[in-house]
Amino acid sequence: MIVRRKDRVVVLGITGKQGTFWSEKMIAYGTNVVAGVNPKRAGETHAGVPIFAATTEAVAKVGGDVAVMFIPSTMAKDAAVSAAQAGIKLLVVLTEHIPAQDVMAMHAAAARYGTRIIGPNTAGLVTPGECFVGIMPAFVPSVFKAGRVGVISRSGSLGTLICLNLTRAGLGQSAFIGIGGDPMLGTTTRDALEALAKDDGTDAAVVVGEIGGAMEEDAASYAKKMTKPIVAFIAGAAAPAGKKMGHAGAIVTGNAGSYASKRQALEAAGVTVVDTPSQIAAAVSAGLKVSRAGNKLVASQ
Repeated sequence: MIVRRKDRVVVLGITGKQGTFWSEKMIAYGTNVVAGVNPKRAGETHAGVPIFAATTEAVAKVGGDVAVMFIPSTMAKDAAVSAAQAGIKLLVVLTEHIPAQDVMAMHAAAARYGTRIIGPNTAGLVTPGECFVGIMPAFVPSVFKAGRVGVISRSGSLGTLICLNLTRAGLGQSAFIGIGGDPMLGTTTRDALEALAKDDGTDAAVVVGEIGGAMEEDAASYAKKMTKPIVAFIAGAAAPAGKKMGHAGAIVTGNAGSYASKRQALEAAGVTVVDTPSQIAAAVSAGLKVSRAGNKLVASQ
């Protein structure tokens, strides 16, 4: 799920206003966009890439490893299922407000054809200095800078703030993984954490979570096994029980998915949990110093 420059990207809905704007930004940044899909514009060239009537045709003609969807919610299910059937291995679903039954059908198709879904309602993926897929401002040097800290976030705006703070601190990022704010996500916090744990270019991880659901608690069980330092921030500390805050998945019922439950689980796993986003960079720096000191000690023994 960490995108690379070599990955061939197909843009679904490339000819729309947002599809055009972000495709041009992705291409300029270095993303390997090889095709677009729009049945009404098949045979044309748009943003410098060929347009095909269907994802299956695009993959057959020019290949495709990753697809990103600039598709309305009412059409998202068919587009996602078609992408999975075409052999796309990583599908970035930017669309929000997709009906629950349609999301379930998308996940079922992804499982059937071996496709990993990022989202729905994600801001996308960034590998700073290399490529990005989605709607994150990877091209703004004050926000994204190549480094060795992986960032996982449900929220695109909070993720942007965290990356800005890391860049200002001189740390930068190895990867940004926006898992999305939908209640039924294709990629969880734990999934993303496992990817960063295995990535040789990542020395530390930041988890930007929210109240609601149990993803952070599940991630905590994996965090216990990690040797890389992890820093977390959980949004929604002051949210009242039973109140949805921001994302569709950010709702707390009783103690399930509460701020206290998430913080307790993460801290018990050895994760440093900070109170505000502004504290993350310092906590990461401290964690890296301890980690490097420990590695030197082991190497000298």
